[in-house]
Order: sequence, then structure tokens, then C-alpha cells
Amino acid sequence: MTYSKINNLTGWFCFAVATITYILTLEPSVSFWDCGEFIASALKMQVVHQPGAPLFLMIQRFFGLFAGADVTKVAYFMNVGSAVASGATIL
Repeated sequence: MTYSKINNLTGWFCFAVATITYILTLEPSVSFWDCGEFIASALKMQVVHQPGAPLFLMIQRFFGLFAGADVTKVAYFMNVGSAVASGATIL
């Protein structure tokens, strides 16, 4: 195996471990502070307070679509999106 292949496999392994850890320990509903504001804004694609974080809101909106018509599951799926985005920072 070459160095770049080992490096890529190690990166993906770390991503998987981090993402699984984040998903297993995530909040199943809305947490304190700005979490509720970001979840509501991502669901309706509205502008949040500064600095805004538009890419984060688009990622959250994508994961919020997995909740379907059940609005009680929106916070859970958006928290899963946050866990995946946090795990992706390891790559």
C-alpha cells in the first residue's frame, strides 16, 4: 500500500469513529441557547443572527428533510446532520 492510500483509509476510519460517537451521544431534542433558533431557521430557511452560517443551515435543512412530515423528529435529524458535519472536520 502506498502512503496516500494508508492516509486516506486512516482519515475515513477516524471520520467513521467520530461520527458514530457523535451520533450515539447526540441530544434527541432541542438543547439550550442558539440550538432552537438554528433548527427553526434551518427548517424554514430563514436568516439567523450574525454571523449567520449559511452553509451550516443548508446542511441542516438537508438532514431536516429526512424527518418528513413529523415535526417532532426534525431536531433529531438536524442534530444527526450536525454530528456528520462535525465528523467531517476530521477529514
